[in-house]
Amino acid sequence: MSMNTPFHLRQRDFNTFHTANPMVWEYFERFTLEAIKAGHRKISHWLIINRIRWEVAMKTTGSDYKISNDHIAFYARLFVRVYPQYRFIFNLKRMADEPWHGDMPL
Repeated sequence: MSMNTPFHLRQRDFNTFHTANPMVWEYFERFTLEAIKAGHRKISHWLIINRIRWEVAMKTTGSDYKISNDHIAFYARLFVRVYPQYRFIFNLKRMADEPWHGDMPL
């Protein structure tokens, strides 16, 4: 998928991957909470995904890439929806045609 792909299709692709590979979310959540507990007030969602790629030997279903770069921003958005008290831990930027309210994605 490209950035020219409509947002709802990119989100649908993420949701399919996320449902098929729940362990990616489990590690994303765990590693982000570890960073917060260690005192980090800002962290890169790319760093979290790359830590998963580096430290965790897992098999995922889907494309040739274990975790598509296209999904990284969606994991960050999921994290701030689940943990709204940490909504500023990641620098989130609005994606093309993404529904947005105030300073947060919907």
